[in-house]
Amino acid sequence: MLAEQQQQLIALLQSAVHALVPDASPTITLERPKVAAHGDVASNIAMQLARPAKRNPRELAQEIVAHVATNPDAQQLIAAAEVAGPGFINFRLTTAAHQAVLQTIAKQGTQYGFQPARTDKVLVEFVSANPTGPLHVGHARQAALGDAVCRLFATQGFDVTREFYYNDAGNQIENLAISVQARTRGIDPESEEFPKDGYRGSYIQDIAEDFCAGKSVGAADVETVVASGDVNNLDDIRRFAVAYLRREQDLDLQAFGLKFDNYYLESSLYTSGRVEKTVDALVKAGHTYEEEGALWLRTTELGTGDDKDRVMRKREGGYTYFVPDVAYHVAKWERGFHHAINIQGTDHHGTIARVRAGLQGLDIGIPKDYPAYILHSMVKVMRNGAEVKISKRAGSYVTMRELIEWVGQDAVRFFLAQRRADSEFVFDIDLALSRSEENPVYYIQYAHARIHSMVNQSGETLEHIQQADTSLLVAPTELTMLQRLAEYPAMLQLAANDLAPHQITFWLRDCAADFHAWYNAERVNVDDLPLKRARLALAIACAQVIANGLSVLGVSAPEKM
Repeated sequence: MLAEQQQQLIALLQSAVHALVPDASPTITLERPKVAAHGDVASNIAMQLARPAKRNPRELAQEIVAHVATNPDAQQLIAAAEVAGPGFINFRLTTAAHQAVLQTIAKQGTQYGFQPARTDKVLVEFVSANPTGPLHVGHARQAALGDAVCRLFATQGFDVTREFYYNDAGNQIENLAISVQARTRGIDPESEEFPKDGYRGSYIQDIAEDFCAGKSVGAADVETVVASGDVNNLDDIRRFAVAYLRREQDLDLQAFGLKFDNYYLESSLYTSGRVEKTVDALVKAGHTYEEEGALWLRTTELGTGDDKDRVMRKREGGYTYFVPDVAYHVAKWERGFHHAINIQGTDHHGTIARVRAGLQGLDIGIPKDYPAYILHSMVKVMRNGAEVKISKRAGSYVTMRELIEWVGQDAVRFFLAQRRADSEFVFDIDLALSRSEENPVYYIQYAHARIHSMVNQSGETLEHIQQADTSLLVAPTELTMLQRLAEYPAMLQLAANDLAPHQITFWLRDCAADFHAWYNAERVNVDDLPLKRARLALAIACAQVIANGLSVLGVSAPEKM
C-alpha cells in the first residue's frame, strides 16, 4: 500500500486505541501478511496492548476492528477486517485504494519511490583496488553493489558521494615496480630470476615496453606521467607503472559506466602527516603500549569486539594495514561524512573491529558502528559448464572488462547485485547471454519492451490513456499488479535500511512475473474502449516502475528487444 494509505490506517488504529485503552501510546506498525490470502496488511496492536491493558488479545482485536469500522475515514480505504490467530488484525483494502497507485505513478514518473531531499551526506567507498593490475570480477561485484547502493541512497534523499581509495603505498606497489623492471631487462616471468612475489600477467610486459619507449600516460585525477626509459631508475618505473594501471582501471570503470566523485590516495595520508598525527593521538590518549619493540593498540579495551590487541607499528618499522585506515576514516568524518559505507571483500572482515577501535580511541565523537560495512564474497565465472580461471591479460583471473565484453554492462550489473553480498556467486556466462525467462535481465527488460510495443500497437494516444477510468481494473491479476506497484517505495526504503540492493532484483523479477501473468490472463486490445485504455494505463505504470527499479541498479530499460 502507498505511504499515505499506511499513515491513514495507522491514524485509524490510533484513534481506536485511544478510545479503548486511553492510557496507552503504543508504536503502531503494519506488515504484509505472510499468506497473501489473509489480507493486504496486518497489525499486531491488540497483542501489544493485551498485557498492559489486562485484556484478552482476541477480544481487544475485535473491539478495535469494530471501532475502525465505524470511523467514516475508513470507508474509502478498508474493505474488510478480521481477527486471526491469537489477535492479529488483517485488513483488506478497497479496490479504489489499490487503484490509487496509478495516479501516483503517473504524477511522479521517474521520481516514484523517491523520498524528499535531506541534509544527510553519505560517503560510499568501493572498488578501491591496488593499482597493480586490471580490475577483476571481484572488483566488478564491488562496482555493481557500490553503484547500486549509491543510487539506492539517492532515492532516499541522501547527498551521496562515491569514493575510490587508492592503495598506492606498501609492498604491492614495490612488487609492481620490480616486476616491470624485470621485464624491461628481458627477464621472463617463468625464469628463476623473476621476482618471487612479482606480477606475471601480460600487462606487465605492456607497461615495460611503453616505459622503454618513453610513452606518457594519465589517469582520471593525476597529471600525465612521461616515462624516462631508464631501466635502472626504480622510482621512475614505479610512478609510470602506477599511472599506467590507474589509466587501465579508469578504462575498466568507463566500460562499466561508473564514475567516481573522489579519488583518495593512501600515500596522501603519509605525506600530509595524518598517519603520524593519528598514532600520536592514540599514544597520548593512553590506548597504546610497547612490547617486544612493537607499538600495540589496546583494541580489546575499546568496545568494538576485537578478540586481541593489535600491532600498530612493527618492530622492524612501518605501520600495519589498519593504521592508515583509521587515519583515512578520521578524514572521512572531518569532511562531514557522518554516514559512511565501505564495500570490501570478506577478507577484510578482520580489520573491522580494529579500525573501529582506533576511531573510538581517538574520542572525537565517532559512533562505534562507524563506518558501516558490506562485505562480499568472491565470484566464480562459468562458461560452457566449466570454470573460467585464466585471463589473456591478467594471467590468473578474469578481468572486469572481459566480463563486460562477453555479456554486456547490463547483465554484469544485474547479475552481480542479485545475491546477498556475503553469499558466494557463480556468474554463468551462458545464462547471461540466453534469451529466456531463466535469464532475469532478459525476463525483466522484455516485460518493459513488451509494454512499449503493446502501447505502440494499440493506436491510443497517451492523453487518452492518462484519462482512463481505472476503476475498471478489477481482475485478480490486475489487483495483484496494483499491489505490487504500491509496494515499490517501501521496498526501496527497506533495501536502503538493510544495505541490500539484491532486494530490488527480487522485486523486479516478481513485478515482471506479475505483468506476464496478467498479460497472459487478460486481453488488452479489447473492443471495450474504456477497459482497453484502463489496461494500457496499468501497463504503462508497470513499465515506469520497472524502469525506475532498473535505473537504481544502473541497468537500462530498452523499449525494443
